[in-house]
Amino acid sequence: MTGVLLTQYQGKIIGPVAWVLGKLMNGVFICLNALGIPNIGLAIIIFTFVIYMCLLPLTIKQQRFSKLQTKMSPELKEIQNKYKGKSDQNSMLAQQEEVKALYAKYGVSQTGSCIQMLIQMPILFALYRVIDSIPAYVNSVYSVFQGLADKLITAPGSTDFMQTLSGASRFTSQFSNASFTDGVVSSYTTNTFIDVLNKCSSADWDSLATQFPDLSSLVTSTHAN
Repeated sequence: MTGVLLTQYQGKIIGPVAWVLGKLMNGVFICLNALGIPNIGLAIIIFTFVIYMCLLPLTIKQQRFSKLQTKMSPELKEIQNKYKGKSDQNSMLAQQEEVKALYAKYGVSQTGSCIQMLIQMPILFALYRVIDSIPAYVNSVYSVFQGLADKLITAPGSTDFMQTLSGASRFTSQFSNASFTDGVVSSYTTNTFIDVLNKCSSADWDSLATQFPDLSSLVTSTHAN
């Protein structure tokens, strides 16, 4: 499915995480489809719940850290007041040692919260990317759009018209790179049309059916699917 891969988010850090989560999302939808429930909304709910459960241990640790930090706050402030106005190296080293001992007393790391955030943030951003671009990660949804996209690409004036739709503003640069080679449509071009179709409003779908009457039945069935 080379075409699918091209529409996925390509960021160096978030991209690989989104790819893994996309595989999970696709797996959830395949399972639901096998059960006779091909519902992308339900798949998103289950997918989000699974990610939440995976992140739960980190969330609990972060909450525990926040509570301990509140408890430590008076003692930490006392140390800071003790060395207030002292900027010599010995005083600074002594302050660092006392702060370090305080964190050790409560069994937490000074960088613990930051590490947990650094782990969670890429996953949460990747979660958004997957849900925002479902056709890029769920093969069955991509296939629903593909038939219409292929027909629209060859329809006269379709490229200009697609750029007038409400969801097209995000993909202006993609349209400029979309191309035909020896009459063959590139997968990049197909993906650009699918990206826009995925963001279409109900009014956009009505406009498509009106603008391309020969494809109206396909537009209607794709929208319904």
